[in-house]
Amino acid sequence: MTKRTPFLRWAGGKRWIAARIGPLLRPLIRGRYIEPFLGSGALFFELCPDRAILGDLNRDLIGVFLQVRDRAAEIEEALRHIPVSVEVYSEMRESRPSDDFTRAVRFIYLNRTCYGGLYRTNRGGTFNVPYGGGSRTPEAVYRDHLLIQAAGALAGTGIEIRHADFQVLVDCSGPGDVLFCDPTYRSAGRGRFDRYGPDVFSWEDQQRLATAAREAKSRGAVVVIMNIDDPDVRALYDDAALIIGLARKKAIGNPVKDDSWHREVIAVFSDETPRDWASLVCAGNQNRQGEEAVSLIATAI
Repeated sequence: MTKRTPFLRWAGGKRWIAARIGPLLRPLIRGRYIEPFLGSGALFFELCPDRAILGDLNRDLIGVFLQVRDRAAEIEEALRHIPVSVEVYSEMRESRPSDDFTRAVRFIYLNRTCYGGLYRTNRGGTFNVPYGGGSRTPEAVYRDHLLIQAAGALAGTGIEIRHADFQVLVDCSGPGDVLFCDPTYRSAGRGRFDRYGPDVFSWEDQQRLATAAREAKSRGAVVVIMNIDDPDVRALYDDAALIIGLARKKAIGNPVKDDSWHREVIAVFSDETPRDWASLVCAGNQNRQGEEAVSLIATAI
């Protein structure tokens, strides 16, 4: 199936690398593609597999994907008629829609107009990201019919969308399945891992993910995990078939203002991972259409 453009902007999303690792994963999918930390679904939309299980602990996010699958054209039309201003943004942020359709419209509007495409709530579950300043709008969503395109990938009979803890999805994997796990994390040294919401993604969750990945691999699945490059995180994956260190320059919301590098790792649990993945991830390091502007270095560890 032809790849699609994600309709959400997502801090920590993998739009910047989806076109690089998608071709590496595609030939490994003999069963289902499973993504337990869905976010914007950048890799799913790159692959557009016929069979997939997509999940996330964020109930509102899953509700949006379900509504886009079923009512994409109506949501696009609704977004077309909502002005973009700090006043309207504040009203939308404070609103509490009672139906799934209006909640989805609100979610996408706030996502496309807030600062940095960041999804963040307070401990009470209230969205609290500030206005993006007017430079961000939902225009591309309805101008380029991103929702209608996304609906085409989501509406297949083999696509399942679930609100669930990641382990539920990882544990249902079997031979021929490929899992891509991209848990929310903060930079090393911050002392905790966060789901940007009322539920903290703790160190115990990190350990639980590593254990579940090994068990999935023992059942014949391929598991690819992206995480922060931290010595403790690397130690969790010390028996992975391959670990790739990534260093990239990036920014959330604003252009890069310094020479600092953001470091992540890719850990692969598989019996058939090619050793040249690191060089392939960096192949054609110039920006591709639709990718975030990044400079990238990948090294097999």
